[in-house]
Amino acid sequence: MKRKTRILLAGLASVGGAAVGAGMLHNRRPDRRERLHVTVYSEPGYMGRNKTLTWTGGKREVVPLSRIKLPRIGSIRLVRLVYRFQPDVRLPNPYFLWHALTERPDSTDPEGGIASFIAMHQLAGMFSVGLWEPVRESEARSGVRLWTGRPTHGSGDPSGKAASGGSRWHDVRANAPDLGLWSTRARYLELGYHGGSGARR
Repeated sequence: MKRKTRILLAGLASVGGAAVGAGMLHNRRPDRRERLHVTVYSEPGYMGRNKTLTWTGGKREVVPLSRIKLPRIGSIRLVRLVYRFQPDVRLPNPYFLWHALTERPDSTDPEGGIASFIAMHQLAGMFSVGLWEPVRESEARSGVRLWTGRPTHGSGDPSGKAASGGSRWHDVRANAPDLGLWSTRARYLELGYHGGSGARR
């Protein structure tokens, strides 16, 4: 086997170990960014016409009710996901790995180098395996804020009360089968982190 291939195999093994370690650390981070899927329904009880919106993290996203083309919002379902790095930690077959590292090239052997090929394929199989997993409602940070008018921030009014005494916004952090009066009051939806919860990075 050529020295170049041995170096490549050793490099793949090192990078694979580093990727697995980094993935495990990533899964333990308390600030993993959520991906939020919001399905809004025109009627209570998750009935009527519906539209699904997706927020991928970062800056809050404001969606006017006119954009989703629903007459009102009667109910809302929320699905939050975070990416879980789940590498395939099965090591390459020791037999193929040993032969890949020790065999000498033979130009007359049509099967020469097959052990190297198999070992490299198995090493490469350790990388970039993951999935999106649901966030438990008790641990979720993202949600939807319903606004009666265009969203404003930094107004010095953390209560959200309008001059008329009514609330300018309403936070939805769990599935809401019936939004009551907010089904007709809401004019804008704001997707993101609210209530002092910082963005996951």
